[in-house]
Amino acid sequence: MIKSKETILLFDQPLFTKVSMETPMRDTLPLPTGACYAYIVNGDGQKFSPSGDLSATPGQVILSLCNLTLGRMISDQPQGSVESIVVHLGQELLQRVYEGNKPQLWEELEKPVTRYVVQSAAGNLVTYYFEGIAQLFHNQAALTEELLALKLKEIVLLLLQTDNANARQIIRSLFSDRTFTFKEVVDAHICTPASIENLAMLTNCSVSTFKRKFSEIYQTTPGAYITNKRVERVADLLKVSDEAVSAIGYDCGFSSPEHLSRVFKKKYGVSPAKYRLNFTVKEKNF
Repeated sequence: MIKSKETILLFDQPLFTKVSMETPMRDTLPLPTGACYAYIVNGDGQKFSPSGDLSATPGQVILSLCNLTLGRMISDQPQGSVESIVVHLGQELLQRVYEGNKPQLWEELEKPVTRYVVQSAAGNLVTYYFEGIAQLFHNQAALTEELLALKLKEIVLLLLQTDNANARQIIRSLFSDRTFTFKEVVDAHICTPASIENLAMLTNCSVSTFKRKFSEIYQTTPGAYITNKRVERVADLLKVSDEAVSAIGYDCGFSSPEHLSRVFKKKYGVSPAKYRLNFTVKEKNF
């Protein structure tokens, strides 16, 4: 349940939210706007994703697009508490604050965003930033539109300077004027866990329209094409990477080693491990 929730508005739109809650929650936490940057002030390590790469760990930040925020992930978690401060990165708000211009250090996207949720440890500057935001909730009488606009620009600039390429890509997308083609979106997501429904949404199609357009462009079904491309990618990586076969499979979008082994053997006639061994032996003999 939600124990407390406060929001600071800018131009009548949510900019900062401070929320404290107990898990598990029966309902998801509503956090509006298409992108959010959440700083975990306190948490008991609840896992927000099946793989466990997103968790309520103090001192961590979660940047997300497409409303895939803390609000969507918090239900059905183990008993515990979570306290977070969230920056809302709505495109309409950003457009108004930047008056239609682009922020410093911004660059146009070269390819579609494929990683929609990113968690990392907060660096010193980000930690100091959120400590300052926490103080704003205690001094709201002194807040002005100019000050809040500056705080929004500050976090955007920090994110555009981060070493995390996926986070930079998300922030760049909020200011992007580029429209990607159907084929560019599909090909960019070949090795991601995106479902047919997700791909249909990303290409602004219904599922039936997506399948029809896909068949017209690729002359096959989405499932067959994506699986084939993923297997080919695994084969390429097995020639140059020392990573475990299972890790390569997960990175290429396969849900399990068993699924990878089955489709790989069907295409290449041997298991992934045998394929790697055969290729290594050939190189040594050459």
